Order: sequence, then structure tokens, then C-alpha cells
Amino acid sequence: MRTIARPRPYQNYVYGYPHKTAYRPLADRPVLDELWAGEPKDALSLYAHIPFCEYRCGFCNLFTRVGAPEDLTGRYLDALERQARAVRAALGPGPVRFAAAAFGGGTPTFLNAVELERLCDIAELRMGADLREIALSVETSPSTATADRLAVLAERGATRLSIGVQSFVDAEARAAVRPQRRAEVEAALERIRAVDIPILNIDLIYGIDGQTERSWLTSLDAALAWRPEELYLYPLYVRPLTGLGRTQLGSEADWDEQRLRLYAIGRDHLLDNGYEQTSMRMFRRVGAAASGPDDYACQTDGMIGLGCGARSYTAGLHYSFDYAVETREVRGIIDAYTETVDFTRAEVGRRMDEHEARRRHLLQSLLQARGMEIAEYHARFGGTPHEHFPAELAEFEELGWLATGTGPDLLRLSPEGLAYSDALGPRLFSPEVHAAMAAYEAK
Repeated sequence: MRTIARPRPYQNYVYGYPHKTAYRPLADRPVLDELWAGEPKDALSLYAHIPFCEYRCGFCNLFTRVGAPEDLTGRYLDALERQARAVRAALGPGPVRFAAAAFGGGTPTFLNAVELERLCDIAELRMGADLREIALSVETSPSTATADRLAVLAERGATRLSIGVQSFVDAEARAAVRPQRRAEVEAALERIRAVDIPILNIDLIYGIDGQTERSWLTSLDAALAWRPEELYLYPLYVRPLTGLGRTQLGSEADWDEQRLRLYAIGRDHLLDNGYEQTSMRMFRRVGAAASGPDDYACQTDGMIGLGCGARSYTAGLHYSFDYAVETREVRGIIDAYTETVDFTRAEVGRRMDEHEARRRHLLQSLLQARGMEIAEYHARFGGTPHEHFPAELAEFEELGWLATGTGPDLLRLSPEGLAYSDALGPRLFSPEVHAAMAAYEAK
């Protein structure tokens, strides 16, 4: 008989562990070439962050600013190139191979076509990433997915384009403080499908004020009409310092029930229309090409982040620059980045010991629908997840979040466990990370 009270389903979207709100200034400011000296460099991931958008959506708490006055984008790319030179030198003279690359933000296609060419040149000529030979994912928006920008990305080897639509219903877009019209979205999708970029991803959001089951299906069907290779379904969050943070979307319990109901409708609708679920949020069209490389594992392989909103991962340290959401703070961080000359040290981050590495491996593996191979975990950590996390896994099992009948070699979430991913993930945070996140002062 279940004795644990069911938690709230929407607590924290876990897209990386630990979250940047657990990062702190590094007193020793470690030198990058020492950080990377002993790291494997045969399957790195490269991420470039472009922190500019044409507007800020009401739900957005990403590190971005609206607009770029005067020559700010040019100065930002100058700094990005200085950072790339310093980071590539820190990786050492030996062979370095990138298995995947991504441009995110913000909105990378806020850059014009010439600036996008320069961004690709930085990735290729300064970092040594062969963009035409590896998976390259780029984020865009309806208003910036112009023909000239798309042509640059296609020619330079982009394999995946992700467009934030959120809703095809104009009233819902307005409710999410997103100034767009369906006609503009459809025109952008037509331009995207006209170029040779093999994977299209469409982002949609459920839980918007005024959204109904019928209007949610309207957006889902409008997206399916383009046969995207991928669809991401995101629950709406209202976070501090965002446009929607000042509004109230009914009682928390009612809103949770609405989001759970719309999630289930969206999941079942996509499964019925030829998609497979790969995580709580991600759905891939059956038979479509995978968007990432076969030989990069987010749990173990390193990541190089360029730009003031990007994170870098070594085995022992996750590091970045300062983080903020509030407009004035973000602008100050971007301005400081563009003036930086010395990029040879890590400034802000969090140390990763074996205990945190275990949590990260389990968390990032378990939140995938395919689950986690026990043998892979054992080979890396010399024990099993049940030995290292007995209380957490016992709780998940009692709540019905773990799949049954998978055998002793696989740990996988049940359908209900996937639905509660945003409650399950935070339960795997360490007490130290929880404390650091709680002590973080939003700015």
C-alpha cells in the first residue's frame, strides 16, 4: 500500500545538473589548461551561446537581452573569438575532436547572415569543429528564420533546426507574452522546409492561461502538418523576474491538474500519430534520424561552452560566467564579457566529486525513456544505483515511478514516472546543491 504522498509534478525542469544557481565564484580561478590537461578530448561537445532576442517571452528566464544596440553583436562575436582562441589553446597541442555542436541562446538567428557566417568560422577555424561532418543544432524563432540566414546554416552543415512556436493559437501566444501570429509561424516553417536541414524540431507549451484541450490539439495538429522529425512539449513554468511572474494562473493544484491532463493528451496524440517518446518532453518521429551523435554521452564526455551564457564541463568542474535574468543585470554581464581580454581562467562554477558525478549520471540517464543500463553505471562507479541511492529509488518505486518487469539489467521510468520527471529529478539533487540553489539570490 502506498504511504508516500504524491508530490507536486512541476518543481524544477532539470536540463543540466547541477543548475547554474548552484554555481558560485571560484576563489582560485583555475587555469583552463590545467583543468583540461587530463580530460579525454575525442568526443567533445561544443556549445556557443548568443544572448540576444527580438523580444522576451513572458515565461522566459534564460540568459538573454532584448535587442543589441549599435555594434553590440559585433563586439560580442569579437569576444567570442578571443575566448575560442584561449580555450583551444588550453585544450593543448594534441588531437581534439568534436562530436557535436549547438548554437543556442537567446536566439542565434538574431545574428544576421554575415554574422552567422562568422559564428560558424569561429567554431571551425578557431575551435576545429568540422560543422559539415558532425551534428549541428541551431535554435531559431519565427521572425528570425529568414531565407538568407537559413541558407547560411544549411550551407555550413546544420543538421537540426529548433523553432520555438509554443502555440499556433494567436490568443495563447499573446497570453504567454509572445508577439507572433500563426501566419508568421507558418511562413517561417515553409522557409525552413525549403532548405536542406534534415531535422526540424518544433517547441510547444501547455498550461497557458486560457488553453483548452481543444486548443492544445489545434496546436499539436498544426505542428504535425509539417511532419517535424522532433517535437518538444514543455509545461509552462512561471518563474521569478519573468513577465508572467507577476500573474496568477489559478490555484496551484488546478494548474497542476491542467498541465498533467494536457501532457497526457499531447503524449497520447503524438504516439498515435507515429512518434516515439524519448523523454518527458521530447518526441521523435518513428524512423527519423537521430539528432545527436552515437559516440557522445552527456554523462561522461566534456563540453566546451563559448559565450557568457554557456557552461563548460570537465570531470571535476562545471563552470561558466555569472548568471542573471533581470534586464539590467543581464546587460551588465554581457557588457563585461565583450570587454574581457583574458579568457584563460574559470570564473564561476561548481566542483564535481564522485558523489555528484553519480547523481548526475543517474539523473540524466533515468530521465530518458530508454532508461539506464545498470552495467554501465557499475563499470563507472563500482556499485549499483540501488546501493548508492537506496532511499531515493525506494521512494520512486513506492510512488510507481519505476517500470516493472525490466529485469535486473535496466532501470527505467514507468509512464507515470516520466510524467513526474520534474518532481523526480530534484529528488536526486544532493543536499549541498539544494542548499546552494536555495541560497541563490535571483537577479
